[in-house]
Amino acid sequence: MPNDAIAIFKPVQAMVSHRIRERLLARRERFFANDNIAACIEPGELDELVDEVGAKLQHVLESLVIDTGADHNTRDTGRRVAKMFIHEVFGGRYTTLPPVTEFPNASALDELMIVGPITVRSACSHHLCPIIGKVWIGVMPSKDSNLIGLSKYARIAQWIMSRPQIQEEAVLQLADLLQKKMQPDGLAVLMQADHFCMQWRGVKDSDASMTNSVMRGAFRDSASLRAEFLSLIRERK
Repeated sequence: MPNDAIAIFKPVQAMVSHRIRERLLARRERFFANDNIAACIEPGELDELVDEVGAKLQHVLESLVIDTGADHNTRDTGRRVAKMFIHEVFGGRYTTLPPVTEFPNASALDELMIVGPITVRSACSHHLCPIIGKVWIGVMPSKDSNLIGLSKYARIAQWIMSRPQIQEEAVLQLADLLQKKMQPDGLAVLMQADHFCMQWRGVKDSDASMTNSVMRGAFRDSASLRAEFLSLIRERK
């Protein structure tokens, strides 16, 4: 065969989700619904992931017998939902932790600090229905604690919640991260949220909400400190 007739074959590149998954497996990293996998995503791959997920959501719409070709309302729904999932609703899976300003406790603060209510939004990992609620954070710093900027509490909370979650695990993840960053004498995290998997489907109970908390250190050991925290946030509701 003449040289100019030799076909040049380019290797078929694996789908971006497969490439990311292979990196995760190679590093033995967990990739549950509420895990962050940003360390295994390379520059430009999120745009590829939007394309891949959008194409697959298009198949879902077709399987739901929706005429997306003729229905102008759903013509680009697959891609819109893919962008929403990856960049917004589940963005906490695919992006690194926002910068968190930390500074030493120069004034040796040792009194209760409360931040909240912080509005948080997530989706339940069982049905991908919305979870919308409020978070309160109580900190009892020590002289050796790191302090963080006020707005960073909200940024950290939103980063944790912007993943498919169940509320009990989300509050633990938030408490673990704050404990690691600040090393306070005591930490309290309380969340109250509405779950649309109960309001929109199933029992369709629009009044039920869920409240849970994590108490660490001084908040676990001192009933009076715990009561003070709960009393103060009750006044803010």
